[in-house]
Amino acid sequence: MLELKGKKVLVVGLGKSGLAAALFLRRQGAHVTVSDIRSAEALAKDIPALLEEGINVEAGGHGLLTFRRQDLIVVSPGVPLDTPELVQARNLGRPIIGELELAARFLKGQILAVTGSNGKTTTTSLLGEILEKAGLPTLVGGNIGVPVVALIEESTDATWNVLEVSSFQLETTEKFHPRIAVILNITPDHLDRHGTFENYALAKERIFAEQDQNDYCVLNADNVRAAAAAKRSKARVYWFSLEHSARHSLAQGAWIEGGNILFRSSPAAEPEQIMPLHGIPLKGEHNVENVLAAVCAARLAGAFAEAVRKGVEEFKAVEHRLEYVTTLNGIEIYNDSKATNVDATAKAIAAFSGNIHLILGGKDKNSDYTELNDLLRSRVKAIYTIGSAAAKIESQLRGIVAIHSCETMDKAIGAIASAAHPGDIVLLAPACSSFDQFESYEHRGRVFKELINEWRAARGLPALLERTH
Repeated sequence: MLELKGKKVLVVGLGKSGLAAALFLRRQGAHVTVSDIRSAEALAKDIPALLEEGINVEAGGHGLLTFRRQDLIVVSPGVPLDTPELVQARNLGRPIIGELELAARFLKGQILAVTGSNGKTTTTSLLGEILEKAGLPTLVGGNIGVPVVALIEESTDATWNVLEVSSFQLETTEKFHPRIAVILNITPDHLDRHGTFENYALAKERIFAEQDQNDYCVLNADNVRAAAAAKRSKARVYWFSLEHSARHSLAQGAWIEGGNILFRSSPAAEPEQIMPLHGIPLKGEHNVENVLAAVCAARLAGAFAEAVRKGVEEFKAVEHRLEYVTTLNGIEIYNDSKATNVDATAKAIAAFSGNIHLILGGKDKNSDYTELNDLLRSRVKAIYTIGSAAAKIESQLRGIVAIHSCETMDKAIGAIASAAHPGDIVLLAPACSSFDQFESYEHRGRVFKELINEWRAARGLPALLERTH
């Protein structure tokens, strides 16, 4: 366990995980400083609580001397590791870890970690519900919204800590050791941060870097880059697949056969039927993949087949992930604000047969939007662009389908309200991050639903019921 009492520790970046890390470190007896490039005004809601705990706050920029005077630096996921002050601190030999690594040193119980370019939150949430239904002590957190350090106090030796972990979190890990590691898929994303696809993929693979032959690694047999990770894993590899079956190289794992989901615990074991495919309540083939991954990981964690089936059948879609919003005069409306890369948007489009009015745009992540061309031709009626990536999207997709340059979400909804007809689909699946016009993808999704409410009101329809999450 990391010795923190009396140590000088710097937390870089005061997001949700940074705030949680700072408070945890202080409770452990460390002398804590927080440094953030945002102004004191922007951090006003958090600064009083930090000062009350005796935590120093450096706002409006990073001081090089601040970084040099520390025994340990804990960096938040949103802070790039090539930040000049971090580079110089590393060159001076200062240890640098992330909040995930910090938390993992103190977390009790076993870790079930889920990563991937898409599907992380749905799969993590589903696994949490399955394990709870199986009667296993379960905590859920990580990139899903609850910082991992916030789970430490409640964790016990019997706990399964189900964690969503991102490439940003994984690139600062050292001893992070999941009992079960899941890689759902690896497709181009965050290239503005990682530089190359291979760098991004290698960051994902850090999820199993500390595993050994007593651990499990669950991989997608249908995703080329995720499947290639198997040769670098020291753990026992289990597969999930839409395309393969036990008769076609899937020795152990989860697959589909005869309209049912099957699981086999070892090459010598008999396959067991988990549930019929039609029992999955989530829309889209990509969600079938997510369920297969969850089935595999949950069985490895000790959940019985009946608990797995019940957990899947009773699971509700996570907000902002191909979330059904409403049907308005025969027009179905879906919020997939979490589709922050091209592959996620492709999966969202593929979930519908056609007649889609698609909202694209936001902050570009060095993406290639032409990868959507075939799906756009066959399923999309029109594109409505918003945000700073609009010009790039329009230049790459010009001539494929009709494109309406809308600049903002409210203008996009107004244009769609005039153009959509009964039988059409309205889909927010932006293929971009949200940080040009919104605080987060959640904020973007909420604004989208608020504007749909206004559309309903304009048609004389009652507002949507408030959802609880």
